[in-house]
Amino acid sequence: MSIAETPIAAIRASHIATGDGVHLVARRYKKGVRLDTHMHREAQLVYAARGTMQVTTPKGRWLVPPDRAVWVPARLEHAIDVLADIEMRTLYFDLAWLQREARSESLNSEFVVRVSPLLQQAILALFDGRDKPKRTELLIKLAILELHHAEDSATFIPLPREPRCRRAADIVLGDPTALHEIEALAARVGTSARTLSRLFSSETQLSFKSWCQRARIAAAVERLSVQADVSVKQLASDLGYASVPAFSHAFRRVTGKTPTEFADKE
Repeated sequence: MSIAETPIAAIRASHIATGDGVHLVARRYKKGVRLDTHMHREAQLVYAARGTMQVTTPKGRWLVPPDRAVWVPARLEHAIDVLADIEMRTLYFDLAWLQREARSESLNSEFVVRVSPLLQQAILALFDGRDKPKRTELLIKLAILELHHAEDSATFIPLPREPRCRRAADIVLGDPTALHEIEALAARVGTSARTLSRLFSSETQLSFKSWCQRARIAAAVERLSVQADVSVKQLASDLGYASVPAFSHAFRRVTGKTPTEFADKE
């Protein structure tokens, strides 16, 4: 695996060097672009000011709408799928910089952070063209300080490592809208329903039912991101929910918003 300085397939990119172990990159990516598995020498905070992306690491897969950002440690393999045209803003941090800030240990695992209004404005201000070193330094430190609000995002789908459990997970992810009975799934991967249920709990810290619900809601997020004209009623039906209220309730539990709020539809 090579170490990538900058991912490929950018439609547009602008680089800003702060001169103090941090550099900033603004990129625009079109829907459908995939940044294949790669890694960087620096740690990075990845934020899409507009659009939705999916980030996959060995730990799992996140759906990342604009109200969230992803922290990716240095030398961690990851891939990014662009689900809707995005304006990406990335902060790259040298390890020496993180060590000086005494943040190296707390940021050694990947996670998603809910983007507070303060974090959002700090990131956007770094790219507004006002090249004042002291201001830039303070904004970068502010952004890092806001990362203590890290969460195990409900849009995160943990990926099991045990072979049978991973095969079952891949079957569900291949068609998350289908009704997957654990008995039938267990038979397909060569184990019992009881064993598969135990494996999902131990490997993902979620029950099989909860894990499948996350997969369905992630599919809903993807559809809402890439298909502007999809109706909430049709989406609820496609995902196997008995009613729009039931779907909206499940969607809000996972994402914090209703489907209508997420899609910004009136």
